[in-house]
Amino acid sequence: MAGEKRFVKVYSQGTMTGTEIWVDTQTGVNYLYHFSGSSGGMTPLLNRDGTPVITAPSGWKEEK
Repeated sequence: MAGEKRFVKVYSQGTMTGTEIWVDTQTGVNYLYHFSGSSGGMTPLLNRDGTPVITAPSGWKEEK
């Protein structure tokens, strides 16, 4: 487990104000992070039925 990243960023948009999607590498749960300047917030992404969006490890590619 040492050296492995728990979260990977798979999408980003914007610089001073923006949106990112992060995936938990252990659970596959997707999180939406929105920021503006020095503040921001994170929440799990949800499907229409209220369940979290889950991506299999083969389905995400880390953004550099």
